[in-house]
Amino acid sequence: MSESKRIWGTLDPFYEPGPVLGRKVANIGFLRALLAEDRFDEYHFFLGDQGVADSLRGHIAKIAPDLLDSGRLRTFDRRELPVQVAQTGYHCFHLSDCITTQPHLARLRNRYSRTIFPITGTIHSLSYAEFCGPFLRHLWAGTTERDAIVCTSAPGRQAVEHFFGWLRSSYDMQEAVASAPQLPLIPLGVDVADLHPQGQRSDDGPVRLLVFGRISHHSKMDLLPLVRALHRLVSEGLDPKSIELVLAGWADDNDDFLPTLKDYVKNVGIPLSVSLRPTEAEKRRLYQSSDIFISIADNPQETFGITVAEAGAFGLPSVVSEYDGYRDIIRHGETGLLVPTIGPDDTSDADILAPLTYGNQYHLLLAQRTAVEIPALAQALYRLIASPDERRAMGEAARKRVVEHYSWQEVIRQYHELWDDLCARPVDRDALRDVAHPQTMPYADLFGHYTTKQLDPAMRLKAGRTGEAFYRGQDYPTLYSGMTLTIDPELAKKLVFLARKSVDSDSLIRKLIAIAPEVDATTAKNHIMWSLKHDILERVP
Repeated sequence: MSESKRIWGTLDPFYEPGPVLGRKVANIGFLRALLAEDRFDEYHFFLGDQGVADSLRGHIAKIAPDLLDSGRLRTFDRRELPVQVAQTGYHCFHLSDCITTQPHLARLRNRYSRTIFPITGTIHSLSYAEFCGPFLRHLWAGTTERDAIVCTSAPGRQAVEHFFGWLRSSYDMQEAVASAPQLPLIPLGVDVADLHPQGQRSDDGPVRLLVFGRISHHSKMDLLPLVRALHRLVSEGLDPKSIELVLAGWADDNDDFLPTLKDYVKNVGIPLSVSLRPTEAEKRRLYQSSDIFISIADNPQETFGITVAEAGAFGLPSVVSEYDGYRDIIRHGETGLLVPTIGPDDTSDADILAPLTYGNQYHLLLAQRTAVEIPALAQALYRLIASPDERRAMGEAARKRVVEHYSWQEVIRQYHELWDDLCARPVDRDALRDVAHPQTMPYADLFGHYTTKQLDPAMRLKAGRTGEAFYRGQDYPTLYSGMTLTIDPELAKKLVFLARKSVDSDSLIRKLIAIAPEVDATTAKNHIMWSLKHDILERVP
């Protein structure tokens, strides 16, 4: 057991190609920063298939080739988890999302690992209707003081607390038998070295208002209130040619929202430019050539707001809705302006409909009941449009705040501090080993009646015809590729030797463990069943 090494493990690649979304950007940034900081001796990735592993290794070859060349970054088939967890002293496992596998990984750790290493997972979007199930899985007796859901914003943490409180109340769960993970607060980060201002913008020409993100009324934010606020300013005397609205980011090809938005902006008379799916270089130019960043999130999908942190890194003041994690990032009147929002006190009709509809449909229902106050938005915009000095002062303060609190280097420092702290928390290792997870299906119990009989301690077994030939080297049973991680033919050969004469299964298991101490009872039973299937053993009637 390599307890002298600090080994970091995960089940996730942290690298996903495809559309640019905040979660993907954050995960890629985390991985790059973790490997650049490089405080671990090894990094182990347990992935679902070889294609994902190949894609990840290709990405790592670009950002951290030395780790690959030295063999310190290793990829494993996920089915190797029991053996590796039993043999390796992991310092921690970290998952890119708390929603997927975190509680089930804790169950595997509790059973196989000699030490209870911390398991952490990060929140991203929290508002999908099916997420009650994943959060319910976190509430079980096998959760320890060393398990944590990392919350990227204070409002996000409060939402997770609301999840657990509501689930405990709904299922009448006692905290003593349904522990919840710790909820530390660590934000997402940005690359402050790569994202930076470029000189000082001239006060000549129109003031450029940048909106960057998903351009969708049902996803991140409805931008029509922004157009209404600008129309209000123009109606009150603002020269429409003194400003320019820049929309950039991702939009679906078949979404009619963007054409509608363009028509509204045209009617107001404000110059508009649109940049869809910009490259990293184009994105940098957009931020560096803008004067004010705007994001009026109204959708519960948003939890942190990585574009707001990016805007601060570029030295831009922001006008944002007082919503979700934006409240953490922006200091009102210092790094930007927060615009008040109003939400509903009852969503019961949408609550009932949400599990029966698509995410974009119920998120639209919810977002259309969340109002960004348009008069306040217009006032905030005018305040910064009219004052170049205040824009510069807020932009400089925003850059300073992001460097100090939202750089990836600072974020990774906080993660290391968290993992070390969790490692020091008390746990009762022996009490956890046999605690079953209530949402792990016990297949033998649920489907045992399908077969004529089940293996029991008194069942008598002996070497089968194929087993005898196998033992003499005259036959070779087929071992499928998917079974090579769980079945060792040499153990099956030992079973043949031990079952030369009829023997009950209980005795056979004990004898196998006696000559192969690395084998436990479950592994022994698995080899007996495989050997029965392939005529290596047979039941004595």
